[in-house]
Amino acid sequence: MDQHSCVVVILTFNSASIIRETVSQAKKASPNVFVVDSHSTDNTVALLDELGCTVVQRPFSNYSDQRNWAISQIEGSYGWQLHLDADEVLDDQAVAEIRALLAGTPRFDAYMLRRRDYFMGKMLRFSGVNPWHLRLFRSGAGRCESRLYDQHFISTATPGRLQGFMHDKNSARLTDWIASHNRWSDAEAREKLGPRLAADNVLKPRLMGDARERTRFIKEIYYKLPTGLRSLSYFIYRYIFRLGFLDGTTGFYFAFFQALWFRMLVDAKMYEQRTAERPAAELKAKAPQPIPPME
Repeated sequence: MDQHSCVVVILTFNSASIIRETVSQAKKASPNVFVVDSHSTDNTVALLDELGCTVVQRPFSNYSDQRNWAISQIEGSYGWQLHLDADEVLDDQAVAEIRALLAGTPRFDAYMLRRRDYFMGKMLRFSGVNPWHLRLFRSGAGRCESRLYDQHFISTATPGRLQGFMHDKNSARLTDWIASHNRWSDAEAREKLGPRLAADNVLKPRLMGDARERTRFIKEIYYKLPTGLRSLSYFIYRYIFRLGFLDGTTGFYFAFFQALWFRMLVDAKMYEQRTAERPAAELKAKAPQPIPPME
């Protein structure tokens, strides 16, 4: 195995509208593109074949399961792996950095890339969430954490940083964004109410850690705040303190739907699930007692 070889790993499902742009930029970084498709019903696979990608079909269970399965398929064949979503397009600076890194002697075994979020078709310069993601690493040095939502890649290696961007051109239409976030709110609610995962399988929350770990630390504090107050606080943080207002009308809508709508939806589903799981005896105890018949 060539220790400088790299494979780009992409997950797809009905991604025909964006996959050509994603793969075309990815191939500038590495000619090897391995795609795990979840039985797309549009012409995604035909486009991937046309672009010279290796495509395998696998039903989708969850993001981390699909990612870690893909890692197990290719880690013995390539020295490095670059993981992208179907709608994450590398910019030219990121491509140049990755090429230079692989051609030389990398200082780190894992690297983080910045992400640019898009909403309603517009790039968000200030309002985006989770800007840093570990996506490039030596085979054997990284995997995807075992979570139902908000999954990150994790590594025992201290990651370096690349200065280029991944442009996350997902859900150009608001209807698509709402549909996907409605599904993700189910996963987040189950995640928060389920058993705590083993520490070695998830990204550790650390105030003095890297950007991802600090975000995870702040998120744990977020869930300690009262329901309602926390989503309002998050809106103020995104729109005011993170300068979301500088993204204009789109920035306001993004802050509103991301903080007030999506986060409140997660809270509502957590409340609904807790209520449904109350013991029957507790519900019976709260029921009004029948009035005894008159003597």
